[in-house]
Amino acid sequence: MKELTLAAMLDNIPVVTAFVDEQLETLSCPMKAQMQIDVAIDELFGNIAHYAYPGGKGNATVRFDFDETTRTVSITFIDSGIPFDPLQKADPDVTVSAEEREVGGLGIFMVKKTMDRINYQYENGCNILMIQKQLTN
Repeated sequence: MKELTLAAMLDNIPVVTAFVDEQLETLSCPMKAQMQIDVAIDELFGNIAHYAYPGGKGNATVRFDFDETTRTVSITFIDSGIPFDPLQKADPDVTVSAEEREVGGLGIFMVKKTMDRINYQYENGCNILMIQKQLTN
């Protein structure tokens, strides 16, 4: 397992993406899966940067793990900000036009649709959100 802890700031999204992409490249990750993971990082780390620490600053930890047997990547986002389970948010109605749709929720919806598994828990004062993607060639 590899781990990176840094300030939960939008400016650090490229740092997190580079950290994960470096690991994915060693695994010969298919480009489609890498792009889906990169979008998920942008959305999830961006949400932490925007909402986890209102009125203050805080850190976030990103863990990267790979199960060789199942060829499954696990990326875990951990922050000690306000408790928030993004999986409890209702999916947006994508059958209506963008103008008619409520603002927000589309990014999490995309993450749910492109990752194989998503799990959230709040434990010991921390939000812990894990995404998993199986790498298939």
